[in-house]
Amino acid sequence: MTRLVVWLVLSLVLALGAAWLVALPGTVAIDLGRYRLEPGLGTAIFAVLVLILVSILLWAIIRRVLETPARLARHNEERRKKAGVEALSDGYIALEAGEFSRARTLARDAQARLADGTAAQLLEARADLALGDFTAAREHYRALVSNPKTAIAALAGLYEQARAQDRSRAALTFARKALTLAPTLDWAGQAVFEDLAQRGAWAEALEMTAALPAHTRSQKAAKKRRQGVLETALALALEPTDPTGALDHAGKALRAIPDFVPAALVAARIHIDRDETRKASSLLKRVWAATGHPDAAILYAHARPGSSALERLKRLETLISDPGASPEAAIVLARAAIDAYEWDLARGTLAPFIEDDPTRKVCLLMAEIEEGQTGDQGKARVWLSRAAAAPADPIWVADGVTSEDWAPVSPATGRLDAFAWKVPVTASAPILIETEGPAAPPATIEAQPAAKSPDAPASVP
Repeated sequence: MTRLVVWLVLSLVLALGAAWLVALPGTVAIDLGRYRLEPGLGTAIFAVLVLILVSILLWAIIRRVLETPARLARHNEERRKKAGVEALSDGYIALEAGEFSRARTLARDAQARLADGTAAQLLEARADLALGDFTAAREHYRALVSNPKTAIAALAGLYEQARAQDRSRAALTFARKALTLAPTLDWAGQAVFEDLAQRGAWAEALEMTAALPAHTRSQKAAKKRRQGVLETALALALEPTDPTGALDHAGKALRAIPDFVPAALVAARIHIDRDETRKASSLLKRVWAATGHPDAAILYAHARPGSSALERLKRLETLISDPGASPEAAIVLARAAIDAYEWDLARGTLAPFIEDDPTRKVCLLMAEIEEGQTGDQGKARVWLSRAAAAPADPIWVADGVTSEDWAPVSPATGRLDAFAWKVPVTASAPILIETEGPAAPPATIEAQPAAKSPDAPASVP
């Protein structure tokens, strides 16, 4: 309704304007050769306006006719581009869906239709790589490396191809090149860092970690954890040759990861070698209270070099106030009691843990107690047979590999900070690995009769 009213008002205004224009007094003289025209002023003005409008209309028609070829060309180009974009989109969908041959066909179609075919060429390279056509994929990626827009994506593809072909050096080279172009690139940084960790280049790995950005709380915590692990690895590497430097790095590790057992053991061993028994004992007591790790208790017992078995037992009794709190505490104290020939104390310490599914070490220690205290070989053999099928005790585990000592990286995958102190998943005998660094006091407690019995679990170095 409003539009109708507006249209009527405008029409009325135009009609009135035209009537007023025609009714203007006066004439205009126009001489055309022998002809003379004298229309009214309003009529002349109206005629001029009509002539101008007709001229504009004619020019618009002529221009449209002249521009028709170019307009048709643009239309065809837009259709071609739209078809190319659709082919490119469908190609990436096909690639994600696992239709690699179709993705490659669509990529080639997109390259033929698009003026800038870098994205389509990248899609074809990814499809070639997925199809196992490494030669074609490599050629596409190398062509894309020279383009700043696609250089990082091409290097990522070359890195993935090199890894698929087990060419670790080439993969690392591509990762390093990508890292120079984009220092915050996650996959490249991770690849370079893993190489440094596997080679034991802990100082370089620390520098690289320090340069990593950390904005969120989780990122800061992960960075701090990684720095602590690397400091511990560096302390282990320096301990035989540079105890002072190793102690400094162990201290940094403990500041990054408070009560981190591997770092605490390094620092405590160096304090003991320096005859700083009080510092070592204080550190180990704190770590034991926080973690209950048996290695800390065992090293605490040996904090005074040359001490007798009875003296070590007394030190442990001051450290372990409640041996019934955990099997690890009872095992450590029972081992020390056996070494001191305190058979009753050893038996009483293990008593809370022998009734309900005792672990392997508890069974082995009970076998040693039966043989040493009563001389009953039959009972000792019973305990040894039970040890063969008993649940495993906690040990350092990484990617299915077990070790008596902590190591910075997994021997199976090279992953940093892979070892965790826990019970192995399998109940079979653990596979023990050798670790570099100075020998520490025994980290686990094995009863001697276990070596004599064919039923006892064997350690494979």
